[in-house]
Amino acid sequence: MSAQATWIGTATVLVELGGLTLLTDPAFDPPGTPQYFAVPGSAMRILLRRTAGPAMAVQQLPPIDVVLLSHDGHADNLDTSGRRLLGSVGRVLTTRSAARRLGQPAVGLAPWESHVVRAGEVRLRVTATPARHAPDGWSDVAGEVVGFVVEVVDDGARREPVLYFSGDTVPHPELEEIGRRFGVDVAFLHLGAARFAAAGDTPFSLDADEAVALARSLRARAVVPIHVDDWEHFTLVHDDVVAAFDAAGLSAVLRSLAPGVATGFVGRGGDAAEDPAGRPAGSAGQRSRGRPV
Repeated sequence: MSAQATWIGTATVLVELGGLTLLTDPAFDPPGTPQYFAVPGSAMRILLRRTAGPAMAVQQLPPIDVVLLSHDGHADNLDTSGRRLLGSVGRVLTTRSAARRLGQPAVGLAPWESHVVRAGEVRLRVTATPARHAPDGWSDVAGEVVGFVVEVVDDGARREPVLYFSGDTVPHPELEEIGRRFGVDVAFLHLGAARFAAAGDTPFSLDADEAVALARSLRARAVVPIHVDDWEHFTLVHDDVVAAFDAAGLSAVLRSLAPGVATGFVGRGGDAAEDPAGRPAGSAGQRSRGRPV
């Protein structure tokens, strides 16, 4: 059985793995919806403008077993529609500070902490990974963020892929440890080179060359660019990502997903890293075998 991933837009990905349904960083508000980021410790509010709508509406989602929420402070990772959704899912895994703010069903994880989700006979281990949303000196503004590694427990044949979701991050030394600890099959990287006029040229997420460097560090068999194109504060476009991976000789690992189209991935024990024949998004999300605990 392969994993199936449907990119909905920004950092929102619908994933079926081991019979469970996961959703990352839910953002479903349409373009034009007023979104503001309140800068901690000041009266400043930064307007965020989405330029492309989600490929699926909340109403089209299957029941969600687990939401992987990298952080709760920015509307391009959790907007009003996404917040409403959280009350209807089985579990939300996120940062410790976000879990305190959100309450049930949120569980907070520090980097390298794991949480096992069970549904029937299937167990998924989700491990939080280090992420830094801004360079040194800006961490209080950007807030706490984590990434995630998702593995099927006791998958001896490695038929199910190991998935990595970077969360919004800039390069930092702890990212190197992820590739040493895990055999990542598919890496979903939050890119966009996000910038804000109030912060000058300070980047708040990865650019294309930084994505290439992280791909090499991870040694992932497939790299999926997300968190790109969809907002005005993203200064990186998808074509720049393709060009950077081509120049680095890594075009074979780059897997650009069409919004709303489900694509299959298998683990290292399978025959291929990807089933390029995507299935329609409507085929995703069969009910999981029991509720997660």
